[in-house]
Amino acid sequence: MKRWMGIVLVLALLATGCAGMGQKKQGSGENNPHKAQSSHPPKAEKVRHGHETDSAKNRPAKPRIESIGFLEPMDRKKAMKDVHDVADHLTYVSFFSYRVKSDGDLIPLNDKDPLRVTRNHGALPMLVITNFHEGNFQPDIAHRIFTDPKASKRLIRNVVRVMKQKGYKALNVDFEHIREKDRLLYNGFLETILPIVKREGFTVSTALAPKASDRQGGPWHGAHDYAFHGKVADFVILMTYEWGWTGGPPMAVAPIPQVRKVLDYAVTKIPRKKIMMGAPLYGYDWTLPYRKGGPPAKRLAPQEAMKLAQRSGAKIQYNNRDQAPYFYYRDNGGKKHVVWFENEQSAQAKFDLIKEYRLRGISYWVLGEDFPRNWSLLRENFKIRRY
Repeated sequence: MKRWMGIVLVLALLATGCAGMGQKKQGSGENNPHKAQSSHPPKAEKVRHGHETDSAKNRPAKPRIESIGFLEPMDRKKAMKDVHDVADHLTYVSFFSYRVKSDGDLIPLNDKDPLRVTRNHGALPMLVITNFHEGNFQPDIAHRIFTDPKASKRLIRNVVRVMKQKGYKALNVDFEHIREKDRLLYNGFLETILPIVKREGFTVSTALAPKASDRQGGPWHGAHDYAFHGKVADFVILMTYEWGWTGGPPMAVAPIPQVRKVLDYAVTKIPRKKIMMGAPLYGYDWTLPYRKGGPPAKRLAPQEAMKLAQRSGAKIQYNNRDQAPYFYYRDNGGKKHVVWFENEQSAQAKFDLIKEYRLRGISYWVLGEDFPRNWSLLRENFKIRRY
């Protein structure tokens, strides 16, 4: 009997111990079926004593890039707000533009207050000089600067003086619509001005039309020598946008296949770390049917496009080839429209290109267009260099 009671006692103790161990395991959360099915994501583990968690080790580091936002300071108060809203996300704010005159003088901007806001936000102000006059880029002005030594020297002196007086930290030379036969003359001008400005302690850059090969000629492309610009400038800005434009047929402003062709060519001529890829902060609204020479398309901000789609009950669609959203709607007069614009998905497609091609960064045309998701997404993808 004692032997039998002893066996019963041992069995009871064993049963109690197993139950206790089971309760401890479930209470700790390990192999808990209720916890596994929870809809809430697990909390991030803290790093203690300088040791990284496994998740932190496996997480890819954000690429560090530079970012540029072009500003047209037409209205002083609006320009100040435009800079204030996004300058924390920018390496440079590019002031577009100081217009070059044939004699080498500069037509200035009303830039005092937006320059102050730029500096207050820790971004670097960039001076942009152009051959822009009377609503377009003028090849005659560029040719005169390239061929008249007095005008060229006067321009260089004026550029350095303005940069020192106003506190600009970088220069961008944006000469466009140049005669194709002036290509070597333009190279010679850059070979003169950029080293002088750089010796004064400033960063120097140029803007390049989007080319897919060196054989691409004409007034917008022919005079832009990718290899030479990549050699003499600290970096270049590729203007990879405006395939869809105000005077052209409806299409995405920066279709990814076209942008990719430009990048494929550019990286064969220019070091990747000198390439800033251009990106639009806007879209266009075309009246249909499109006719060449007809009403120009209206530029509109991404946020404005979204509101228009909501008001008109339009269904937003996405073109997977061009990586851009669009929609159709009818105005109050019954006319049909199509809008191509930018959204979170199209912005991400452009960020993916920067990562894929390992570029220096991104350059936005133009500040003042409402697109708040772009800036938060930019920070999610990259660390922005600040100097």
